[in-house]
Amino acid sequence: MGTRHQHDVLIIGSGAAGLSLALHLPREYRVALLSKADLNQGSTYWAQGGMAAVLHNRDTVDSHVADTLAAGAGLCSREAVEFTVSNSRHCVEWLVAQGVDFDRREDQPKEDQREFHLTMEGGHSHRRIIHAADRTGRAISEVLSERAEATDNIEIFTHRVAVDLVAAGGRCQGAYILDQRSGRVDLFQARSVVLATGGASKAYLYTSNPDGASGDGIAMAWRAGCRVANLEFNQFHPTCLYHPRAKSFLITEAIRGEGGKLLLPDGERFMTRFDDRGELAPRDVVARAIDHEMKRLGADCVFLDISHKSREFLQSHFPTVMSRCADFGIDIAAEPIPVVPAAHYTCGGIVVDTSGRTDLENLYAIGEASCTGLHGANRMASNSLLECIVYAESAAGHIARTLPEVAAPDPAPAWDESQVTDSDEDVVISHNWDELRRFMWDYVGIVRTNKRLQRALHRVELLQAEIAEYYGNYKVGNDLLELRNLAMVAELMIRCAISRRESRGLHYTLDYPEILPEARDTVLYPPNSPLQSESDAKSA
Repeated sequence: MGTRHQHDVLIIGSGAAGLSLALHLPREYRVALLSKADLNQGSTYWAQGGMAAVLHNRDTVDSHVADTLAAGAGLCSREAVEFTVSNSRHCVEWLVAQGVDFDRREDQPKEDQREFHLTMEGGHSHRRIIHAADRTGRAISEVLSERAEATDNIEIFTHRVAVDLVAAGGRCQGAYILDQRSGRVDLFQARSVVLATGGASKAYLYTSNPDGASGDGIAMAWRAGCRVANLEFNQFHPTCLYHPRAKSFLITEAIRGEGGKLLLPDGERFMTRFDDRGELAPRDVVARAIDHEMKRLGADCVFLDISHKSREFLQSHFPTVMSRCADFGIDIAAEPIPVVPAAHYTCGGIVVDTSGRTDLENLYAIGEASCTGLHGANRMASNSLLECIVYAESAAGHIARTLPEVAAPDPAPAWDESQVTDSDEDVVISHNWDELRRFMWDYVGIVRTNKRLQRALHRVELLQAEIAEYYGNYKVGNDLLELRNLAMVAELMIRCAISRRESRGLHYTLDYPEILPEARDTVLYPPNSPLQSESDAKSA
């Protein structure tokens, strides 16, 4: 029998979004913060590049908004973009107040008055990326984790994996949570529940993301009746380190921002053949160009060269990349870095408003699990950390204003595993996991076709049936739960991709290479959605 927990607010996820929200809530609320592993293990921690913000007097909110709208290929919500960007300076000030030590310019005399060192990334028209060397996510994650651990009203639970939400009467009242150490499924109930669970890039064979990016929140919200949108837009980072022992190591876009050139195996530069902006074109353009050249040449990788910069410059600006490459015998000051594209960011997700509210009362979603409208058809570099901080504060504000009027959750039944047994067939999980990630990479990758998508849909439906049978008969564990969620989100990605009959942003299909004159979101309604009748009426 699992343990019952009662809190005012339950936050599932401990990255920048979840931690920031917890710290913004009033101290009188009892908050449960759940982490899938130890703190500082998620995608935030590994974010290298930085956070976009309007901080220089030569930059403007209007310019940042325009750049974001252009990168989003006509599909961004202007309201969401303006809301996010207009709060960027305030969010930087809040992070600095928490103790995040962003890099400052070294060419100014007084250290305590130095401006922030801002760098450039693809799609931006100004230097507006604030960073802490090439480990910005780590700096943010460590400071916010330390703050949360020192805050009395925040109770942190590590090694917890969400199974499903507890919902009744159109409102969310908690979640069933697996304690990985004991193997028990506990019941966490709260008046407000927040999904800050990250994206679903582990659906792909090659990804820059850590192991936990399995779409848990998106799948749980869908099963509970929430709409999802734009899941066909999976961002592939153009430059992950290509080495047999380099698991999921990202080569930051800031290297291209500082003049890094992409080269073919023979040393020829190629990006200018695809876009006038060269290496500073948006990520989707760069990733497709690399994919095209690798397929044309039958090459295993291309190369990123920053060796024209001094060793001192590289050590100062890219210590993590320099050190990690050196571990594999690559001296980036003297030779180019072998790179390949990899699944990096889930632009779509759970439909939310500017307060992070979902279709289910008292359920919020923030960060990569959500679809705010900020990213549109293509996330612009370094807008995601900004989105996490902005929407965390916005959701916390809405929770704080409304929680006094929210009724306590109804008593829910404990998790029942009386009819299940321990599995002696875990090989089924690993086999299905490998099959899912391979066909997603082959059929739902950087370049798509109708035939590939239909093949992927057929495979994922077969997998779903196998997984459902397995889930119904055996005790749950982390691998089974992640596989179940990944298969669910993979199906949603495929169905979104099939629905979009054009090439826009990150979705590129050989069958519909043109862009349609009107940009529309791809919105999917689950069978149990309270808005399903509205969807049916629109399509009639």
